Amino acid sequence: MSNTFFYFAYGSNLLSKRIRINNPSARRVGIGKLADHRLDFITYSTRWKGASATIVPHKEHYVWGAIWEISNNDMPHLDRQEGVHVNIYKPLHVQVQLLNESFLECRVYMQTIIPDYVEYIEHLPFERFPSGIYITTILKGAEECNLPEKYVKFLKRVPKNDYFGNAELKLELDIID
Repeated sequence: MSNTFFYFAYGSNLLSKRIRINNPSARRVGIGKLADHRLDFITYSTRWKGASATIVPHKEHYVWGAIWEISNNDMPHLDRQEGVHVNIYKPLHVQVQLLNESFLECRVYMQTIIPDYVEYIEHLPFERFPSGIYITTILKGAEECNLPEKYVKFLKRVPKNDYFGNAELKLELDIID
């Protein structure tokens, strides 16, 4: 029995400084692609002052993310951070495709509310816009992980709401340009 689990991060936990706030054992082991899912934004986060990211099952779409190996002792912290206890996200186990074409089973979190499909990310309704600080955190993490350039360009197209202040975190991320 392993003392660790693999976690697929596609939002703010792409950034190593962010994930280690609540999960100090996190060690990035690579990147991967979750097939037949799309990235979307739905539930307002008081921490981030805007809509938070989720994955949604959707054929012929994919989500890139970081794969972290985390101590089982940190799993309750990660669940709490993701709001499992208040039914915001639910944990799932998914097969993530690695760069070498193999697959790895990972824990991932999906919001319990499934947003309506919007064909182009730029057409999200305003109430589903993430904040500038949230998107910047995701983008910094995507660049830190070396996610594919095409996917980073997609992330840059996500519209932002009017909030560009700091996030309510235990650590200052120092990421505002």
